[in-house]
Amino acid sequence: AAIFGAMIVTSACAPRLRPLTGNPAPNRFPDAALQRGHQRLVFTWTLEDRDFEGRGEGAARMAYPDSARVDFFLAGGIGSGSAVLVGSELRLPEDGGRLARQLVPPAPLMWAALGRSAVPPSVDTVARVDGDTLRADIGRPVAWRLTFARDTLRRVERVKDGRIVESVSRLADGRVQYRDAVSRRRLNLSVTRADSASTFDPSIWNLP
Repeated sequence: AAIFGAMIVTSACAPRLRPLTGNPAPNRFPDAALQRGHQRLVFTWTLEDRDFEGRGEGAARMAYPDSARVDFFLAGGIGSGSAVLVGSELRLPEDGGRLARQLVPPAPLMWAALGRSAVPPSVDTVARVDGDTLRADIGRPVAWRLTFARDTLRRVERVKDGRIVESVSRLADGRVQYRDAVSRRRLNLSVTRADSASTFDPSIWNLP
C-alpha cells in the first residue's frame, strides 16, 4: 500500500495539461518525417535521474522512412549503449544494455527527439492553431499532445489522467530535452553536427 501511495503522489507531481487555445484547425498535421535518404547526427548528452548522473557524446544514424540507430558513449570511455528503432519497434541489446535503458525513452518519444512523429493514431483528435503554432490532442481521454511551429515538430507530450508524464521538446538551436515527471529523469541532447550519408552498412540495425 505504501508503494502504491508513493506512485500516486509522484504522478500527481506531473504538470497538468492545459486546455488547447486558438482557432479550430483541420486534423491534418505537417509531415514530421525523416529526411529522404540517410542522415547522421552527432550530439552531446547529459542525464540526471534518481540513481544516475552522467554525460557524454553520441550519434544517431537515420534511414528514411522509419529506421534509426542511436549510440551513446559515456564520458571517459567507461561505458556505451545503443538502441535501434524500426517503425514503432524499439530494440535494445539483449545483454542488458543498462546505459541504453537509462537513456532511451519509449519509441514515440525517441522518434520525436529525432524529429519524426510516430504517435499512435486515434480518430479522437482535436487540433487548434494559434498564430504559427498548431497543437493537437490525440485520444479520448487525451493520451498525447503534439505541438508544431509552422512545419516543424517542436514538442510531444504523453498524457495520463490529465497530466504530462513524459515529454520531448525540440528547440530551434538544436537542443532536445526529454523529461519523465514520474521517475524525475532529465535527458538533454545538443546536436553538434548533421551530415548526409550515401548509405549505412546493414549490420548497424543488429544489436548483440
